[in-house]
Amino acid sequence: MPSEKILLKKQERVKELSDILNNATAGVIVDYKGITVEEDTALRRSLREAGVNYFVEKNTMLRFAVKNVGLDELTSVLEGTTAIAVSDNDETAAARILGEFAEKAGDGKFNLKAGFIGKDIYDAAGVAALAKIPSKDVLLAQLVGSLQGPLQKLAATLQAVADKDGDAA
Repeated sequence: MPSEKILLKKQERVKELSDILNNATAGVIVDYKGITVEEDTALRRSLREAGVNYFVEKNTMLRFAVKNVGLDELTSVLEGTTAIAVSDNDETAAARILGEFAEKAGDGKFNLKAGFIGKDIYDAAGVAALAKIPSKDVLLAQLVGSLQGPLQKLAATLQAVADKDGDAA
């Protein structure tokens, strides 16, 4: 039986994890076995640049934390080597970066386990699908581009009509 001091530390850690998960917009759980230190460092750097918090945690601690915040369905994937990436503001950043890394790493080396957005739970296939969604900035740029094309055509048409009427006068 653990001492009371150790038990209190574990309870504090579970509370910290619960707060992190509760404040997160989205998160992804991965199995990170088989990656090198260099790969892990590069992965952590790209996640940090995207504002994603990535850390390795004991399955037992995560199991208690996900139950505390109502993400009970995630407990089934909390086996083996487990790392979690959480984002407070971008729903797809963690999935996009980790999904891309998992594709490059190949089978068995780095695997997506599950993820969540709000209270919605996604299995590995769902997280892989989320990984294909472009970032918010890219989507906004695409929207502006799709709006800009018709406006340019309208402006060109109006200019052509104005030029034609100007020649007639």
